[in-house]
Amino acid sequence: MRITEGDLNFDFEADDGSLASKYDEWIFYRNHFCKIAESVKAIDFIYVDKKQRCTWLIEVKDYRHPHTEPIKPSELADAVVLKVRDTLAGLVAAQCNANDDVEKQISKAALNMPKINVVLHIEQTHCRWSIDPADLKIKLKQKLKAADAHPKVVSKDRLTNDMRWVVD
Repeated sequence: MRITEGDLNFDFEADDGSLASKYDEWIFYRNHFCKIAESVKAIDFIYVDKKQRCTWLIEVKDYRHPHTEPIKPSELADAVVLKVRDTLAGLVAAQCNANDDVEKQISKAALNMPKINVVLHIEQTHCRWSIDPADLKIKLKQKLKAADAHPKVVSKDRLTNDMRWVVD
């Protein structure tokens, strides 16, 4: 299953019934959930990995692209944490109240997995700031412990072995 974010194409393994979706484009999120408060945020992708029995929450920042939101490195971890929090709340609401059957199905499947993995995917060739992935990972780890004690910071050339997708 292919999902595109900006100039990046994510190909998720889905032959085993795993589900991938661009959460920030869901009808439920756009038309209903984001209206709860002015500052409600969303991660980019949800990947329900049935083989590994986990839900991946994936945020993408491509600083190579000129239209990428200019979040300073010092603020990036906080932005991701808010997106994870709001997405988890949105999934709970969507499993009960989404009108779209696919969104409802993915919500239920995501919340039924025994594990949540958080991933920040960063591309930063020729970006304005130099982001240290190790420093960012420490900040995420401190703040996301309740959701994922081992968040990952990756790029298309540095995916981990447990990630069942490729990026080009």
